[in-house]
Amino acid sequence: MAIEIRKANAEDASFLAQMILQSSRAGKKEGMFDLVFQTNDNKIILQKLEQLVCTLAKNHCHFSNFLIAELDKKCVGTLCSYEPRIATKETFITALKEIGCEDVDESLEIFFNCDFNLNTRTLMFDFMEELAGFIDVGVLKELMRKSLLSARLKGYRIAQTIIEIGSLENELFYKKLGFKKVTQKECELYREKFGRAGFMLMAIEF
Repeated sequence: MAIEIRKANAEDASFLAQMILQSSRAGKKEGMFDLVFQTNDNKIILQKLEQLVCTLAKNHCHFSNFLIAELDKKCVGTLCSYEPRIATKETFITALKEIGCEDVDESLEIFFNCDFNLNTRTLMFDFMEELAGFIDVGVLKELMRKSLLSARLKGYRIAQTIIEIGSLENELFYKKLGFKKVTQKECELYREKFGRAGFMLMAIEF
């Protein structure tokens, strides 16, 4: 079975929402969007995420930033790549307000306090996820290969990603792909809410 990679479109909103929620929780009971949408109801969160990936504001969750992996015409994985100079914090807040989330500043403070001072000339990777049952068939490697090829054609030479401190499986996977740890930031607010120490910034030159 050959893995096919294609650009996402608005019709993929449901699958993208599923992968974004899976990524944001990363094995935890709650993640960013449980907090932002002030609910643990998966149905409500997924509905909101479907709206978020299709907003006019081109936030980092927008469908246009995603590649989708397919096996036998079935969507099995995603990888998001975005430019931090375009998909800013302000754009994200605008997109949330666009779908009716007005009071988000306090919820996002936990994440913004843990932010890195990102180089706006690099490309960011996020939401690298695959469906259960498709691990170890090369889905994520193929998504990353295609994303790096596209990034090089756009003139990028460095890509970065942010993972939680202690996410050993994610860290090992990125290291296998050639990423190296740049720095990490521990955040007490994040630890109190999610039980994880903070975030690690990793980068790859290609």
